[in-house]
Amino acid sequence: MPRKRAAPKSNGEQADAQKSRSSKRSKGDAIKEEEDFVLQISDAEENDEEELVQSKDEQEVEMNMVRKPKRLENEEPSFFIGEPINVDEAKRRWPDRYLAERRHGGSKIHKVFLFFFFNPEKCQARRHYKEARVDGHVSFALGDDAHVMAGDGADNYICRIIEMFEGVDGEPYITAQWFYRAKDTVIKDCSNLIDKKRVFLSNIKDDNHLDCLLEKIKIVQLSLNADLDTKMKTVAKCDYYYDMLYHVPFSTFLNAKHDDTKDENDSASAISSENDANQDEGNKNQKEMNLLDLFSGCGAMSTGLCLGANLSGVKLVTKWAVDLNQYACQSLKYNHPETEVRNEKAEEFLALLKEWQRLCAYFSLIEDKGFQKKYVSPEITNNDENDEEVEVDDEEIFEVEKILSICHGLPAGQKKPGLYFKIRWKGYGEDEDTWEPEDGLSGALDKLKEFVTNGFNSKILPLPGDADIICGGPPCQGISGFNRFRNYKNPLEDSKNEQLLVYMSIVEYLKPKFVLMENVVDIVKFAKGFLGRYALGRLVGMNYQARLGMMVAGAYGLPQFRMRVFLWGAHHTMKLPQFPLPTHNVVVRGHSPVEFESNVVTYDDGCAPKLHDKLYLGDAISDLPAVDNNEPRDEMPYGPSPKTEFQKFIRKGKEEMLGSAPPLLPQSDCLLYDHRPLKLNNDDYERVCHIPFKKGANFRDLKGVRVGPDNKVEWDPDVERVYLSSGKPLVPDYAMTFVRGTSSKPFGRLWGDETVPTVVTRAEPHNQIIIHPEQNRVLTIRENARLQGFPDYYKLFGPIKERYIQVGNAVAVPVARALGYSLGLSVRGSGWSPLQPLFTLPAGFPICQSHASDEV
Repeated sequence: MPRKRAAPKSNGEQADAQKSRSSKRSKGDAIKEEEDFVLQISDAEENDEEELVQSKDEQEVEMNMVRKPKRLENEEPSFFIGEPINVDEAKRRWPDRYLAERRHGGSKIHKVFLFFFFNPEKCQARRHYKEARVDGHVSFALGDDAHVMAGDGADNYICRIIEMFEGVDGEPYITAQWFYRAKDTVIKDCSNLIDKKRVFLSNIKDDNHLDCLLEKIKIVQLSLNADLDTKMKTVAKCDYYYDMLYHVPFSTFLNAKHDDTKDENDSASAISSENDANQDEGNKNQKEMNLLDLFSGCGAMSTGLCLGANLSGVKLVTKWAVDLNQYACQSLKYNHPETEVRNEKAEEFLALLKEWQRLCAYFSLIEDKGFQKKYVSPEITNNDENDEEVEVDDEEIFEVEKILSICHGLPAGQKKPGLYFKIRWKGYGEDEDTWEPEDGLSGALDKLKEFVTNGFNSKILPLPGDADIICGGPPCQGISGFNRFRNYKNPLEDSKNEQLLVYMSIVEYLKPKFVLMENVVDIVKFAKGFLGRYALGRLVGMNYQARLGMMVAGAYGLPQFRMRVFLWGAHHTMKLPQFPLPTHNVVVRGHSPVEFESNVVTYDDGCAPKLHDKLYLGDAISDLPAVDNNEPRDEMPYGPSPKTEFQKFIRKGKEEMLGSAPPLLPQSDCLLYDHRPLKLNNDDYERVCHIPFKKGANFRDLKGVRVGPDNKVEWDPDVERVYLSSGKPLVPDYAMTFVRGTSSKPFGRLWGDETVPTVVTRAEPHNQIIIHPEQNRVLTIRENARLQGFPDYYKLFGPIKERYIQVGNAVAVPVARALGYSLGLSVRGSGWSPLQPLFTLPAGFPICQSHASDEV
């Protein structure tokens, strides 16, 4: 067993530091000693430089930037063995270690001091070595993997030795590149999803005293596509294995490059993702990809992804969509007639996929992997000798004419959940169609075969590998602040969060090339971000590369803030997509949990790129015709011409927006859909009519309300309370008590030069600012849709409230479009860097200018 020594101060597990240092003193102490050293040099030069001459040991200890651990009395010294590396080779491989000697002449003290003045983080070296001995008997070589001492009771740190050198202080040092266990990454408490022997190579490197090494260990690099048998045999013979890199920025997990030609003495480790030329060529030739939109809503996310991917040269088609809301499914189907839209629970969809694979195997359409064959051939008859012929009335015989559809669950008229087929009976119309269980189809095996064969050819359901990308935002209502019974200790035990598990199970079953998950910021905030860590852990546990970021809708050309979390996943043979940097000047800092603050997609502080000005409400809706509180029309003429670039762009037709065709009709001849508001009841409408037409107006401006010095509202005792024509008070009590009297949201009026915080699912003005700036009504469905970036051609279905819900739950289309463009770049392999999580959208990307202009 290695002897116990004091642990280095920092290590590869300290991810937030980005570059740890294993010193026994703080950086401030080191700077203080450097300042003292400066004073010593200055005093000596002014008086007598000879007084500054110190012994060799004193000089070197003075500049020791990385202290060695305390040695126990019975420990033997650690030292390098063998001949040092040729000095010219060492300077070529590690030039930064010899900068002081190269840059500055003069005495050695001057050289050392001046180097630390220019580069205080880099220890200077006298010479480099290939081998060392610790405690006088444990040998280490350059390129070895090792355990490094940690604190009492903590697991040893894990590193790769990428440099061995004698410092200018005469002490022996190593440079460590750190491996992370899953629990030390952002996955943290969800590390049970990852094999305990699996570690991740980081790009964190720092210097440590040679005495910090404990023992040599064996870490094997595996390929992510290694077969299970090979993996088990290899893992059994090593201490740890790795197949991925971990980079702290944007919680990134990347495929580790397998490099058989790696020189074990090379200072640089393989930290780039797989870059297979044949795969790249295949990606470039790929013209079309299929998308499955889970928890699709009305299809905003998939719409944006398809628009963006098309702009980067990839034809992405929403082939399948699944959602429980029937009206959202109706909207999606109308706008995407090419899509197989399924109105069902996600867990039922997963069960159906498994049954569909079994059916395809039974009819020899795919390889039979041992699925149980439930169906009895119609040629097989009952040979029981006691059977007697039974006369059956012909009128009671029902013959299957055609199988129309398939589902798994509990369709109307059935009592037991399971696999069902929708049957069209011979001689009967569609009104007599029924759902029948599979057990009753043994006599119609030919019809079943016909249905399955046709469905297989047209891909009515995806088989594993058919879906190139799965996107979706699984609802996690258990983390909502409106839920008073949230489970902080184990959020996954809350049934309101189970859809996240279903989403990941569908990913695991279908094995898509790419995954994109969206969710509210609470997923990385509630319970210390447990559900966000779980989602990352599930993807990495399935050998998907992964990257997590938070994007603000307003930063991509919308007049609303709306921050959301996005999680990319990519198969190990693909390139992990990057996050597109903002195009509009919207401040995005300060709205995320501290621990994930670095995951916000924005420019670094101090970087001042030329961005478009942020958009305001008037930029999006000022061209829309005036409507009343009781507007009954779902379709109407546009009326006024567009006034801004945003309005010109949002009015484009589908083909024109894709860039594949000119507009079919002049915009003046097109119809405007869904420009109608939620009709307020008489009392609320009367209250809205009393709200002044001014910026910031709300219920506080109504007669009888007074605002105290603490910004809390109270009744004005000198004003008689005003009542509506119905006899109810003009100012309702709930407005006065909302958020303990501090809120200004009830019956708030928006203004044209404002950015909306976020589009909500409910249009009632009782507790939110949603009243139109110039009209006495709430924002219409279309106005909300514009704030979400829906193209005007996108038509919605269902009752008024349902359409508001569809819009409020949607992913902002411009954000999805930017992500779709990133997806296309990854598929094509153009402009892609594995270690860069962010990229800049091209100047030609369809973004919208802000503010009205007379020139438009």
